[in-house]
Amino acid sequence: MSVFFLLIIVLGFGALGFVLGRSRALASADGNIRNLHSLPNYYGFNVALSTIIPALGLLAILSLVLPILIDNRVSTFIPADSISEDTTRSLVMSDVRRVADGLDTAVAAGAMTEDEAQTVSTETTDVRERLGAVGVALGSNVEPFVLRAAQSYRAQAAAAQLWTTFLIIGVAIGGFAISFLRTNREFRARNVVENGVLVLLMAAASIAILTTLGIVFSMVFETRNFFQDYHWTDFFFGTTWSPNFRGDSDLGIIPLLWGTLYISFIALLVAVPIGLFAAIYLSEYATHKFRSFAKPAIEILAGIPTIVYGLFALITVGPFLRDYFAQPSGLGESASSVMTAGLVMGIMLIPFVSSLSDDIINAVPQSMRDGSLGIGATHSETIRQVVLPAALPGIVGAVLLAASRAIGETMIVVLGAGAAARLDLNPFEAMTTVTVKIVSQLTGDTDFASPETLVAFALGLTLFVITLGLNVFALYIVRKYREQYE
Repeated sequence: MSVFFLLIIVLGFGALGFVLGRSRALASADGNIRNLHSLPNYYGFNVALSTIIPALGLLAILSLVLPILIDNRVSTFIPADSISEDTTRSLVMSDVRRVADGLDTAVAAGAMTEDEAQTVSTETTDVRERLGAVGVALGSNVEPFVLRAAQSYRAQAAAAQLWTTFLIIGVAIGGFAISFLRTNREFRARNVVENGVLVLLMAAASIAILTTLGIVFSMVFETRNFFQDYHWTDFFFGTTWSPNFRGDSDLGIIPLLWGTLYISFIALLVAVPIGLFAAIYLSEYATHKFRSFAKPAIEILAGIPTIVYGLFALITVGPFLRDYFAQPSGLGESASSVMTAGLVMGIMLIPFVSSLSDDIINAVPQSMRDGSLGIGATHSETIRQVVLPAALPGIVGAVLLAASRAIGETMIVVLGAGAAARLDLNPFEAMTTVTVKIVSQLTGDTDFASPETLVAFALGLTLFVITLGLNVFALYIVRKYREQYE
């Protein structure tokens, strides 16, 4: 049974449990709500939650664990001598799953029976023809061990699905029965339900933390594998980026970090002043009519896909800067440059700074403005000396968000700045960033055991550490100014 139908069944049991649990509670109190410890709905929610939550929790665990167990067992069908330098076990398992899906499609289309799908061999010509008739190509290059592994994969997946169905339905029925039988007028249903909801809220809050830890650990483990094959000093202090999957590679991160910081710096030079001035005007000077029009118009920029910004940089901003600035001054001949990507990225970041800063400035109490004006300060002095210091933590947060967005941008850099890893101060030269090289190193038919591929994880971890350092520094600045202001 599919996961969707299991969910429908479990939710159906939960809905039935709500109705029956509520009815049983009322019946035990002779229909008088005052004789119940809790409101009737709490008894229904207790049965429903006891039915749904354990079943869905077990379903989530099985959905994560069973595919791993099946892959590990099926991988025993793959001979060790079939794994070459150009082929990994994961690639062979991808072929196994592809063939298994083809057999499932053939069975569903009626091209073969279930018994034929489990006994077909690579030499069976008529079965190949029937598979081709329903659009499933078994392929002439399918190894016999791959087909046997696919048949084993199908059998184990079917068995796992059957056992999952029985277990989930059994747990749902068990939770339903236990909670229903203990429902009576003395049962403290409200306490149980509220504690259960509290646990669910805590679990939801922990998802973000666990996700962050999972991301960090995945990068750390792969980065450790990279540094086992490539010396860390060459990575962190190397000034040449020249990956070569067929020979020696120079994987120095310095040119990539320089390009990342250079482009991000130009983008922030554009976004922060414009965004902050726009926020001050909209919150302190603009009329309500103009503000109701201008703020949504600025926020439209945040909804434009980055690929559109990249195309704008490629066909408009880049040629304009080349023809009117770079070539006349003799600084460059290419439309792809740091300045192109930085300007377009700065335009993209304006809503991040202006919208958040505007909300923070508007959150400053009006009484603070009135007090400043009351002692003789002008409007501009009130903004500089009262409003902005009070809103500084939020403004710093907006700038940090914009900086993180700039550091992690990819499409604008690819189309606007090119892919050349170099150390240069000329803003009209093509450069690249860390994120672009992460994508390029993980794109295509790559060997995930080579340093040229594993370096992407080292680059990602480095970016994570840099962003964390920026957050810590910003927190220090915010606390320092907050203490002075208080």
